[in-house]
Amino acid sequence: MPLSEHEQRLLDQIEQALYAEDPKWANAVRISDPRSHYKRRLVKASIGFALGVVLLMVGVIANPIIGVAGFVVMLATCLWGLSSWKRMNGFGGESPPAQARGRRQQRRGFMDRMEERWRRRTDER
Repeated sequence: MPLSEHEQRLLDQIEQALYAEDPKWANAVRISDPRSHYKRRLVKASIGFALGVVLLMVGVIANPIIGVAGFVVMLATCLWGLSSWKRMNGFGGESPPAQARGRRQQRRGFMDRMEERWRRRTDER
């Protein structure tokens, strides 16, 4: 649903006030492509995963508690990286706004799709 003219003016005023108050922060926050944020998270997750592997290997040799911590670090960074990769490619729950505009305005959930299939199946009979 598009914004009304009044809402658009208010949004523009708020944006101008933010730029006037702290232009350095505003330029740092303004990213032309939201996928670059997810790419940075993916790189950080890869580094964290490598750190987890190192901790796991040290734990195998020195102390099992360190190994368990390394495994937990690997698991957490793997999940973090996977969620970033999904969002970067538009598969996650909250896709980047630039991609969402081009596709569908609203994402349907699993149950909505199943209900739609059920309705089509019962209508055919």
